[in-house]
Amino acid sequence: MGNVKLAIVYYSSTGTNYKLAQMAAEGAQQFGAEAKILKVQELAPESVIASNPAWKAHVDATANIPVVTNDDIVWADAIMFSTPTRFGNMASQMKQFLDTTGGIWFQGKTVNKAVSAMTSAQNEHGGQEATILSLYTSMFHWGAIVVSPGYTDNSIYAAGGNPYGTSATVDQDGNIKGDVKGAVIHQTKRLLSVADMIKKGQ
Repeated sequence: MGNVKLAIVYYSSTGTNYKLAQMAAEGAQQFGAEAKILKVQELAPESVIASNPAWKAHVDATANIPVVTNDDIVWADAIMFSTPTRFGNMASQMKQFLDTTGGIWFQGKTVNKAVSAMTSAQNEHGGQEATILSLYTSMFHWGAIVVSPGYTDNSIYAAGGNPYGTSATVDQDGNIKGDVKGAVIHQTKRLLSVADMIKKGQ
């Protein structure tokens, strides 16, 4: 898996999905892959961000993280997405980025990318599964290969048992409940393994 290039593309307002992205990057490092953490463009007005201290603090803390471009998608063999749930759907910031990929899709440059997704919400049944599935719908249009974790490791159960992708539940202080790190690292390993097989078969 050492020759696999992984783009970890996330959106996070207060930091949970950034933490998930960091866990995925740690997993990629363990398995020898080349990984880049990339954020999607923030769309919220600065006045709205400034009115929420946790949001403003996270934006400031991650100012050095590059904003993802279509070139990053073309570069990657595998892509791990991470987005909070918004009414059972992906965050609008993530959707806006996906909507900009029409050009590379038209050129066939999204075909056979190995992709997987993670999400978070403040309650266990807050739309996590629907959020991941909504993102995967776009991936089917890309012609990408969706790599879900399924029930392929016990770490999945420790993280809540979501077979579509790791889903984190956070408390009122923004802390992730339970042990999701093992699930993220396993999901990353599975994604990289499939990307490696695809790359060797081309």
